[in-house]
Amino acid sequence: MVQARIARTVLSHALSLALLGAVGIAQAQEATASQTPSQDPTKPQAKKPAQADGKTTNSTTNGTAATPEQSKTLGAVNVSGSYRNSIQFQTDAKRDATNVTDSVFAEDIGKFPDTNIAESLNRVPGVQLTRDVDGEGVNIQIRGLGTDFTKIMLNGDQLAVASAGGLNSQNQNREVDLDLLPSEFFTQLTVNKTPTPSMTEGGVAGVVDMRTTRPFDNPGTHLTYSLQGQYNSIGKDTKPRGSLIGSWTNKEGTFGATVGYTASKNDYDVQGFETIGWTTPQLTAAQCGTAAGHCSPAGGSWVIPGTIPANAGFGLPAGQVIDNAWLLAHNPGLNTSQIANALIPRLGRDAYTDGTNDHQSAMASLEWRPSEAAHFYLDTLFSQKEKHFDRLDMNLIGRSGQMIPTNMQVDQNDVVTQANFANAQYFLEDRPYDQHTKFYNINPGGTLLLGSGDDLKLDFQAYTQRSWYRQYAPSIDVQTPLNQNITVNYNNTGGNVPTITPSVDLNNPNLGWQYYRVNIQNETRTTDNKGTRWDLQWGDDSNNLRTGIAYDDISREIKAYDNSPAWATAVNAAVAANGWAQYIKPGKDGFIAIDNAALMAATNYDYLNATAPLTTAAASGANAGNIEERTWAWYLEGNGKWDLGGHELRLNGGVRHAETDQSIAGPSTIGTQLQYITLKNTYGYYLPSFNAAFNATDDVVLRLAASRSLTRPDPSAMVPNTNFSDPAAEIATQGNPKLQPYLSTNLDFGGEWYTGNEGYLALDLFGKRIKGFTVSGTNLVPFDQMGIPFDSLTATQQQAINLRGGPAQAEVQVSQQVNADGTLFLKGAEANWVQPLDFVLKGLGVQANYTVTSQKSIGGGVPAQAIGVSPHTYNATAYWENYGAMVRLSYTWNSAQISSTANQNGLPFAQIKTDARGQLDLSASYEFAQWMSKPTVTLNVVNLTKANFRQTITYNNAAYSYYTPGYTIMLGVRGTF
Repeated sequence: MVQARIARTVLSHALSLALLGAVGIAQAQEATASQTPSQDPTKPQAKKPAQADGKTTNSTTNGTAATPEQSKTLGAVNVSGSYRNSIQFQTDAKRDATNVTDSVFAEDIGKFPDTNIAESLNRVPGVQLTRDVDGEGVNIQIRGLGTDFTKIMLNGDQLAVASAGGLNSQNQNREVDLDLLPSEFFTQLTVNKTPTPSMTEGGVAGVVDMRTTRPFDNPGTHLTYSLQGQYNSIGKDTKPRGSLIGSWTNKEGTFGATVGYTASKNDYDVQGFETIGWTTPQLTAAQCGTAAGHCSPAGGSWVIPGTIPANAGFGLPAGQVIDNAWLLAHNPGLNTSQIANALIPRLGRDAYTDGTNDHQSAMASLEWRPSEAAHFYLDTLFSQKEKHFDRLDMNLIGRSGQMIPTNMQVDQNDVVTQANFANAQYFLEDRPYDQHTKFYNINPGGTLLLGSGDDLKLDFQAYTQRSWYRQYAPSIDVQTPLNQNITVNYNNTGGNVPTITPSVDLNNPNLGWQYYRVNIQNETRTTDNKGTRWDLQWGDDSNNLRTGIAYDDISREIKAYDNSPAWATAVNAAVAANGWAQYIKPGKDGFIAIDNAALMAATNYDYLNATAPLTTAAASGANAGNIEERTWAWYLEGNGKWDLGGHELRLNGGVRHAETDQSIAGPSTIGTQLQYITLKNTYGYYLPSFNAAFNATDDVVLRLAASRSLTRPDPSAMVPNTNFSDPAAEIATQGNPKLQPYLSTNLDFGGEWYTGNEGYLALDLFGKRIKGFTVSGTNLVPFDQMGIPFDSLTATQQQAINLRGGPAQAEVQVSQQVNADGTLFLKGAEANWVQPLDFVLKGLGVQANYTVTSQKSIGGGVPAQAIGVSPHTYNATAYWENYGAMVRLSYTWNSAQISSTANQNGLPFAQIKTDARGQLDLSASYEFAQWMSKPTVTLNVVNLTKANFRQTITYNNAAYSYYTPGYTIMLGVRGTF
């Protein structure tokens, strides 16, 4: 028997090394496979819980087969909660892993270290958050790549959430909104930065697996509760948040159940300033002073009238011609080029968002362990989010407006710093949003030990998952009439945003407000995932061969509805009969507001909203359409552990193959008919990977990893339709059904020095060469060459096109995603330091990490570019825990970043940039251990310094958006019976 085991171990080692050679073989095979690209599905692993007797079942928490590092007992969160214990778990998990990974563990069941899952991941090196305008973390991104390059898993299943993301987001790709998932239900988050063959493909940046709690994580009978009150400095209201989790296992240790419920009510109140981009004048030939009239840059949409209209303001005489000489005379110090390139906001506007953001979630988990050789589980999770808020903006009309500049000044970049604008016009945009998001996941699975020994193991699981999103976002817009002597003093000489001062009181309902437009623009989204996975392991947990198959069926549908013309008819009839006075009232934000309820009741809104017909694009800018991806994947993997002169060497390697059948459909206007076009594609790739960890000393671990990975292209960028994203019909997007997946060759090298207890120093160097990176290809096309009927546009769009010279002359910026010819070379380094400081003060410690990334495009053609990630990020946390008290102070900083491609708003040079931002958070608690349930008083303060969000267009004084989320205080109590 012993000899047989030795023979199997030797054979396992030999086959492990043979599988590592698949890296080179698979690359050769890929030359053929690349003729048919590659796609998505399966799933990674997390740490596994201990059994009631402390033994492991040699399976991961999701029921799939475990790699050596994943079968450690440390995955079980079954100790009395403490923040330092959770850090110790993280340190041990990193030390024992073969691949490059970082984890976050709960202190105990129901006691995750942060109130938001995304916030916990933000403290992991290389991870950066995307936040909503209220400051809450929503999406994550890893190592210099956007959120869609990160694969998010739930208990080993591919996760999809039907949501549009934050206030100004579209989330049409593969992003996952983590704010939908309550942190109380999770015990472990694992960020895999290098893949293993058994891990689900699809995440070039990394794979994150989130593991929910199960009964045997903490055997026995337990009831955990928490209750908090939340106060936001902007909303100035106190809202409740609470959770209740019950867990039970029988005395025999064979069966257990866990159930939980959480709920929270939150303010969704933000103040800010928005521009929707910047624009330049569209000067006529007479205003340019040349016969050709080519002094204006392409993309300008600010129209200066050819003659002064009546009552323009500033005493300007009606009928006077505004030509080149007039502009130069009335804007002394400027030349024609400066006037032609003068940059002003397209819609300079104060913005206010006022409402609520409420969450409810429930979970249930069952485990059955009838014997040492069998383990079965069933995990379920349901969550929903309700947002109800009113979004008010008062817009100075720049795009398609007819302001006349006088005494204008510009800086060296032609950004207007000061001006007096005559013939100004404002419009109010009032949008009462109603958003509903629901999600459920059901995940059964198990582990069987086959044969007489423990060296043959079968893991299996299945899942079904569905998510719904509904958004009702009508808009009611009224405008001041022209020729009313409305003027504006514009000052952009300092501060975060321009100061725009009108000559009239915009909070006066009797200012002569007129109909501008109304919209019924609704959106629904549905994601539907299901699949199964089977893994077979031969050998023990240190030396084994593994093989497995996986099937995933992933679908996502977006539908857009628009009944704006019908509602416009009803509104015009109501206003003609009754006037606007009864529907307009003074607002609390310094300008008027609409009595939405009264107007909707008078115009049959509910019926028109319920019967809105399908259209091609949603108000969020999302492309309507659906995508379904069916993927079969198989893998071969070897794991080995050797003792080399007292130094341990661990290897993991092999190859994964995934083949995907993809079906993409979207609405397109053919003639005057809206029809669905369906396109199909099939592709498959071999994805080899190799991971090595070598214990150079008892305290030093060196790592090396190499792999090929893929991420599938944005499905919304492939939908075969053309959509306008603005009411002026200036900007359009077209789908590109020929997009290919991103393929990345990855290399990692690094190591850690473990200094004792939870302490360690780590440095990881990484590089990625990504082919197939997509960029925005943009062209200016006359409207009549787009193949879209002019009469299919809205009245506002038709008016804007006619103002720009009509369909034959009005140019539209048409953007389409294309695969870049070159390769994106991304490289970076992550440094991490965790250090207990008990020698200074017992219980004191620090955590700090720093990540730097850089990129360059290699090759010709359109350059590849990764956007939306800061090149420098760091997180520093000081913690102290003793005598039942805990205090943690964390500061996270992200450097300035490029957040869009060029050619924004028709300006070739324009890119959206995000300012650097730092956020300081406080978490504190005190446990009354002598009292029943050991209640702990908790205090959390989010964004203590009230850090704001600010974006610009290319230049620092060209503000794109600016939001002030304020701070949030949460005071509460939690405990366990």
